[in-house]
Amino acid sequence: MALHSVSVIVLEPVSVFEFGVATEIFGIDRAADGIEFDFRVCGIHPGRPLAAKVTTPLSITPTHGLDAVVGSDLVIVCPALPQPEYPAEVLDAIRQAHAGGSIILSACSGSFVLGATGLLDGRRSTTHWLYADEMQRRFPATTVDPSVLFVDTGDIVTSAGTAAAVDACLHLVRRELGAATASTIARRMVVPPQRDGGQQQFVATPIPDCCSDGFGHVLDWAVEHLADDHSVASLAGRAAMSERTFARRFAAETGTTPHKWLTQQRVLAARHLLETSDLPVEQVAGRVGFGSAVVLRDHFRRVTGLAPTSYRQRFGTTTE
Repeated sequence: MALHSVSVIVLEPVSVFEFGVATEIFGIDRAADGIEFDFRVCGIHPGRPLAAKVTTPLSITPTHGLDAVVGSDLVIVCPALPQPEYPAEVLDAIRQAHAGGSIILSACSGSFVLGATGLLDGRRSTTHWLYADEMQRRFPATTVDPSVLFVDTGDIVTSAGTAAAVDACLHLVRRELGAATASTIARRMVVPPQRDGGQQQFVATPIPDCCSDGFGHVLDWAVEHLADDHSVASLAGRAAMSERTFARRFAAETGTTPHKWLTQQRVLAARHLLETSDLPVEQVAGRVGFGSAVVLRDHFRRVTGLAPTSYRQRFGTTTE
């Protein structure tokens, strides 16, 4: 479809970064590059300033009402902190726009607004990793994937945390207007037209503080001895349980299996070593219990979307 009219819905407090992303990509005069968008900032009360989510006085003023949303080629829902409920007129405007053929894109926690419309039911979606569990609880009819930068289901696109809005918007430009247009905008913004990896590379995975009856000490011990060759039998023995009872308790306490949990903890430990040391990847693999660099790379890429060396280049804190 032609992507000419773009409406951004803002709610208070306005997240200035994501609003700025939408404005930079769709609201800047790019006529010299042969790219033109009819860009509108929409709110419940046009002309009334909305406070921005910053520590200094700053406001964003909608130029259009919600009636301008209906009929837009693209509707962008800016983040709004997760709230018990959202204005009915905003939800109705989004539903009407979608029914009329608009593409809907949510940035960061704007996915909660989409969840409240019911438009995400039966679809895969994403949001900022900090809010992923809460979103899944509140909107069980959608499948929340916290590991990706964005999810494209055709007429609805949800983006992950903060800077992922850049990826989602450029992806949509590429999809609708072609790679050349997306590359032109990306070049002017001095960002890559397409980014590798997912937001999982930024997610910390602490040991769950959930275990009772001394069960937690087994997890603590396992994390302190990741280089050891653990099995359900060995862990069950340390917990003084049968393998069957241990596996059942483990799933109840952690929500996953011992193998998957150990893999998560080993990847987490590998991330820490890659960030804070200059150890060769082979040594990192040995220290965290993966045995070889090949095995580490396989699990590490699956979890973070990056190879260990790429992760170190991006997040390493050691100085030469």
